[in-house]
Amino acid sequence: MSHHRLAPNVHDHKNALEEALGLLRTELELPGPYPAEAVEDARAAIAALKLPSYDLTAVGFVTIDPASSTDLDQAVFIEPDGNGYRVMYAIADVPAFVAPGGPLDAETRRRGQTFYAPDGRIPLHPEVISEGAGSLLPGQECSAFVWDFTLDGDATVLSVGVRRARVISRDKLSYKGAQADLDAGTASPVLSLLREVGLKRVALERAREGASLNMPEQEIVQLPDGGYRIDAVPQLPVEDWNAQISLMTGMAAAQLMLEGKVGILRTMPAPDERSLRHFRLQTEVLGRPWDGEVSYGEYLRSLDPTDPRQLAIMHSAGMLFRGASYTAFDGTVPEDGIQSAIGAAYAHTTAPLRRLVDRFVLVICEALSNGGDVPGWAREALPLLPGIMAGSDQLASRMERLALDTVEAALLLNHIGQEFDAIVISGSKPQNGNGNGNGKNGNGNGKNGNGNGNGSSGIIQIAEPAVTARCAGELESGTKVRVRLVSSDITTRQIHFELVS
Repeated sequence: MSHHRLAPNVHDHKNALEEALGLLRTELELPGPYPAEAVEDARAAIAALKLPSYDLTAVGFVTIDPASSTDLDQAVFIEPDGNGYRVMYAIADVPAFVAPGGPLDAETRRRGQTFYAPDGRIPLHPEVISEGAGSLLPGQECSAFVWDFTLDGDATVLSVGVRRARVISRDKLSYKGAQADLDAGTASPVLSLLREVGLKRVALERAREGASLNMPEQEIVQLPDGGYRIDAVPQLPVEDWNAQISLMTGMAAAQLMLEGKVGILRTMPAPDERSLRHFRLQTEVLGRPWDGEVSYGEYLRSLDPTDPRQLAIMHSAGMLFRGASYTAFDGTVPEDGIQSAIGAAYAHTTAPLRRLVDRFVLVICEALSNGGDVPGWAREALPLLPGIMAGSDQLASRMERLALDTVEAALLLNHIGQEFDAIVISGSKPQNGNGNGNGKNGNGNGKNGNGNGNGSSGIIQIAEPAVTARCAGELESGTKVRVRLVSSDITTRQIHFELVS
């Protein structure tokens, strides 16, 4: 889709947007600059680091990330192995830099994850680790947890182990560059095998009726002149294939911990019948009905996010991915430890630079894989981690939503009074009295809230700029309508449309 931005000469609007986005840090009480004591703790750990004796520096690992990324958690290497494959997946050895009980440990627990605020990243770890000594940067000798998989010809896991090793990434690849090489037939053997294994892992996901909701990524981008735009770009195939290696590793980590009867899983219940019925109705009114004869995962993979109606279906599918949580256990294996969207037990373990829980999963899995004792500090943290991660996830989600609401309001400031074509995502509902709560399309305060008054309104999606908002009028789900923008306010994050008769 095209990029959206404020007109360069609208300085008042631009300043208001910058101020509103900057205030998000205060409003949400986001973490501030990294405490000096924790940074010094990190620097001391870097100075004292001893690399593992197990040497895998001859292995041709490569990283594949967005071009601008410098906090590189994973590096991959794949080679043929008989009729199957050998996959080696190196994960940044963050535990080597965090002394249990120290200032850095305490600060990372307070943060929980890296926050991607519109005016800059708020890192989980100090940059001397996340973008320096702990990152799998090309040419840098690093300590890593290396997962070593043997796969059969269908890419089913036959064996897996994990141990600390010295590694050197050979190259820092971008998703766009990797995809271009694959499409041109000039890709390296590792990339070609990543496609081969990735496609086979997708087939295995389909066989176990797993579901991937590959939404276009929405990113708030600051422009050189101080303006902003929202980029929303569908995922490239190589991103899916790369993600399959991460999913495979998370499934292996979960299995190791379940067999060892200690660890923490990422769990999610299967969607209930009510949610499935509602989603099926939404697919019907949006013109691409899901008949239930194929799994909803297979159905979601068939959707085209560049089609506004099908993108609306993908947004509606979010209701099927609710209830994700973390389940910690020590001695008693959880009865329901499945991540339903994946269709298997799963654990977060491949992004320790950016997510707290992965640090603990890595050391637990390494100990279990090699017959060692799980460190006491990791066991002691298990009961605390679900609450830490839940709070951090909620804060990150709220920040992302409010930031997007703010930028969407800014994008529409110069279009008040204009008409747009739109798709009705949710039909009219009566509005009465005062609403409660916050959030986009929610009741009461916040963008598109119901607020006071009577009448009917529904939720619409316009294609250009890509905005979802509330619209007054009698609206029928799935129909194409013409709407007029009545108002847009950056500070309140409220956007109001009305149906054009």
